[in-house]
Amino acid sequence: MDNQDILERIKALVEEEHGLREGSQAAGAGAPDILRLQQVEEQLDQCWDLLRQRRAKKDYGENPDEAEVRPVSEVEGYQS
Repeated sequence: MDNQDILERIKALVEEEHGLREGSQAAGAGAPDILRLQQVEEQLDQCWDLLRQRRAKKDYGENPDEAEVRPVSEVEGYQS
């Protein structure tokens, strides 16, 4: 997966997230929507993390293809 593939995945997830948020505001979110929204948010965090890893590796002369998707538990544990 290259940077463009990751960016396309991010775009698709953002669109889904917006749709879920709009749907939940209009009709009141049910459990499946809330669960899916959480999954989408976690996948977005993983994609952004992978993209940052790839860019950092490239900036430091390393192979960006060696970057790997980190587990949700690790990515969600980052502090801002």
